[in-house]
Amino acid sequence: MGRSKSTFENYARHLAHAAVYLDCVPILAEHTEVEKYLFHLYQNAPNASLSYFKFTVYGLRFAYKMEGLAHRSHELPIIKAEKKLPIVLSRNETKRLIASAGNLKHKVLIGLLYGCGLRSSEARMVQLSDIDFDRKMLHVRQGKGKKDRYVPMSSVLLKWIEKYLKLYRPKIYLLNGKHNRYIKKGQAYSAKGFSWVVLQTARKAKIKKPVSAHTLRHTFATHLLEDGLDIVSIKDLLGHARIETTLVYLHVAQYERHKPYSPLDVLYQESVQKPTHSDDLCALLNHINHCDYCQNSGLSVRHRALEMA
Repeated sequence: MGRSKSTFENYARHLAHAAVYLDCVPILAEHTEVEKYLFHLYQNAPNASLSYFKFTVYGLRFAYKMEGLAHRSHELPIIKAEKKLPIVLSRNETKRLIASAGNLKHKVLIGLLYGCGLRSSEARMVQLSDIDFDRKMLHVRQGKGKKDRYVPMSSVLLKWIEKYLKLYRPKIYLLNGKHNRYIKKGQAYSAKGFSWVVLQTARKAKIKKPVSAHTLRHTFATHLLEDGLDIVSIKDLLGHARIETTLVYLHVAQYERHKPYSPLDVLYQESVQKPTHSDDLCALLNHINHCDYCQNSGLSVRHRALEMA
């Protein structure tokens, strides 16, 4: 169904809490009882949070669907998606982050996230057999949506990896996790370990922005867009199913020939480069007009792109 194991576990956990409160399987509870429980979560429950509330609603929707009760989903609250722009590091901040890596292993970890634009779950599962040193390509296996893809690898990253392989000698996974009596030797790096490395390295680099593993993926996409790579190629590199997901980076990227400026600069006679017609946006619209995927997606991509102009 395209959902991860952790998503199912999350649904199960929230449904179990609902079952304890309702004293029955949630799908058998009356609508008024479910409403009372949701109100309890939103207002009165200890450690209540919007995230917990949302996952309870999502879990109930999924349970209704699985039991042939999809019509009951209309009884549940509508969760509006938050429209937030991604946090992106500047090139200087990215260099500082890489330079602050505690060791070569951490350097390779950050290099995979920024240099290849991988999700944390994808970078953790990279195996030695996935790296093609001759073609400078990385085979990303079974990413989000159970899809494979290839992404190019930088010569700089490949040199780091070659040194890393000689020093650490991994057997299966490129990045092995720490082993102890609970974790067998040769297992993949843990998700918490990945997050810890990025967070600690960002603190060491004195970066004030909130930085996570996914921040480096956003930075990868934004920097490529600023360097002139077309949005459709970036969509494929990121492994996005829909181009609309990738279009958000048009709001973040800054183009040198039409970089946004402040009226204060004009007020005090600073030299600014005023915006001109966007050749990149024209190229995007031209692609959409001739691309079967975009035309058949059922989404008004062209309209959205025109709004961005």
